Amino acid sequence: MNSRDYRHSVPTGSNDDKSVVLLIDDDPLNIILLESILTHQGFKTLKASNGKEGRLLAHNEQPDLILLDIMMPGENGMETCKKLMGDPSTSQIPIIFLTAKSETRDELAGLKLGAADYITKPFSPAIVLARVNNHLALKHHRDRLDKLSFLDSLTGISNRRAFDEYLLREWKRSKRDERPLSLIMLDIDNFKLYNDEYGHAAGDECLKLVARCLTDCLLKPYDFVARYGGEEFACVLPETDISGALLVAERLQEAVNHKSIHHAASPIAPHITISIGVVSILPTEKHENMQFIDIADKMLYTAKKEGKNTIRWSTFDEYLNVAVN
Repeated sequence: MNSRDYRHSVPTGSNDDKSVVLLIDDDPLNIILLESILTHQGFKTLKASNGKEGRLLAHNEQPDLILLDIMMPGENGMETCKKLMGDPSTSQIPIIFLTAKSETRDELAGLKLGAADYITKPFSPAIVLARVNNHLALKHHRDRLDKLSFLDSLTGISNRRAFDEYLLREWKRSKRDERPLSLIMLDIDNFKLYNDEYGHAAGDECLKLVARCLTDCLLKPYDFVARYGGEEFACVLPETDISGALLVAERLQEAVNHKSIHHAASPIAPHITISIGVVSILPTEKHENMQFIDIADKMLYTAKKEGKNTIRWSTFDEYLNVAVN
């Protein structure tokens, strides 16, 4: 996935959802015919007259499906397919080859490259629509399963797998663009006591409430929250330095406090509270993202150790300097 804010695009394959089909063919008449068939049924189309142009459109526009002519001058359809399949940003887009009957010997080679299907020229509108709808439906089903695999089943927010992938992507982006990146790790204080007092069903509801509270506090479109594990959550804050991250951390803490989730067994407050660890960095080649997580976790541990319901923070380099000295 290449969506920065990690929201999945889930096409349904129906005519009503305006699925986007990319047409790559050097023959203008084929483009006109296919466009007429598809737009008449409510699909949106993108058009390219050669493989290179088509690959660029696929990368930038992320269509739901590609119809690709095999026989094109320069970069032919087989070469284009291989490059699309080799690009992580386009490898999951299904490709249907457009082929003349005399080219059917190439079908096996194309399928081995990753093509999903073939449509034989001259085009039958009914066959074109049937195969386009079938493969869009399959992609929709796969995308739904993929989306579910990135969600925490209890709270409905992103899970640890989604966190790992998002942080790695933003780490690389921040290093490339020379922009700051911050990470917040937080933990519900005395959550075992809460479960002992109210039961695990109430504990599950508490986790849901905290997750919703955290999600509502993240105002920037690229800020990201996930359930890290158990009663621990993590927030990734792209393009945010330590001062901005501390403002977010304070907002998270205040929001949970104001939620006033009753916790009679807590030794520090009559309601649920959270402890927070914060770290910020301007990533370079000398830094490691796993160490970034480790520092945030150590800041969280310090906050828990020093009384809970508090925030402890450091920049990446400051923490390492203190550790060395």
